[in-house]
Amino acid sequence: MPGTLEMGRVVVAAIVENLGDLIKVHEGLLAPDDVRRVEIDEALVDTGATTLCLPAGIIEQLGLIQFGERTSMSSQGPKRTRVFGTVNLTVQGRDCKVDVMELPDGVPTLIGQVPLEILDFVVDPPGRRLIGNPAHNGEQMVEMY
Repeated sequence: MPGTLEMGRVVVAAIVENLGDLIKVHEGLLAPDDVRRVEIDEALVDTGATTLCLPAGIIEQLGLIQFGERTSMSSQGPKRTRVFGTVNLTVQGRDCKVDVMELPDGVPTLIGQVPLEILDFVVDPPGRRLIGNPAHNGEQMVEMY
């Protein structure tokens, strides 16, 4: 139909690294090549999710430590979800530190609203992509007021 606005899923490539390993590199206790990292070709941008959500297998690959549980809400209702921390998330050359909530294997990685805010990205639904926040001329900025 002419003039119809097409919208759909927004997926991005992402790199997730174990922050503890990165700290050990900084302290000279670990070689940079030994940092546990996972490259995700198609992470789903989900503005309905709050934080970064990773499948259990990726959490295991990264060697993340569980430090609690929280109640989470999904289309299946409330349930207890394990919380792991902390990773360095890189998307389109921008990075942030964020805790991780566990998803079952077989579910895509979800990049939620909190990391999007820190990375200063907004969703461009017609373009099905992330763009730098136009309010900041597309440049990454942290608002502190």
